[in-house]
Amino acid sequence: MQIVFIGPPGAGKGTQAERLIKKYNLAHLSTGDMLRAARDAQTEVGKKADQYMSQGQLVPDDIIVAIIGERLAEPDCQKGYLLDGFPRTIAQAEALDALLSRQNTSLDAVLELRVPEEELFNRLAGRGRADDKPDVIRQRLVAYREQTEPLLDYYEKKKVLKSIDGLGTVDDIFNRVVETLADLSTPA
Repeated sequence: MQIVFIGPPGAGKGTQAERLIKKYNLAHLSTGDMLRAARDAQTEVGKKADQYMSQGQLVPDDIIVAIIGERLAEPDCQKGYLLDGFPRTIAQAEALDALLSRQNTSLDAVLELRVPEEELFNRLAGRGRADDKPDVIRQRLVAYREQTEPLLDYYEKKKVLKSIDGLGTVDDIFNRVVETLADLSTPA
């Protein structure tokens, strides 16, 4: 199972991703973790990424895709993986598609956790993290809408997008995710 998990800040992706990884024995591919691991391992791509990271800059897409390519070649990814935090833009999605095509594979599903913005705001404001101040929360939600929401149309056209209601208990949401994934393996 090869899955991309997307959704706005506060949708509960992290919580659901942890449960999915355990249930399906998937490799968890978090771009932040991969960037740090490549930097720490001093791979060629990791050194390039560090030049940006150490200056607080965003790592360019081509470097991120190269790091994902390296990571997908590792044995634990052969059983399946969940990509978390990537892609965030259409350009990144296209680069990922090209990478997967070169590896003669494709995504099984793009799972979107859908939560109304007012609920997201309440969830984020209730966490008490330093980056969860009201003006910062609004800025993060606007950035998600502008950069990441276009991915929904992109993946809808590719017929891999599965939107899941992100309201309810953690268990309710997880059960919906599992049902959605079960539908993938059942012929239509």
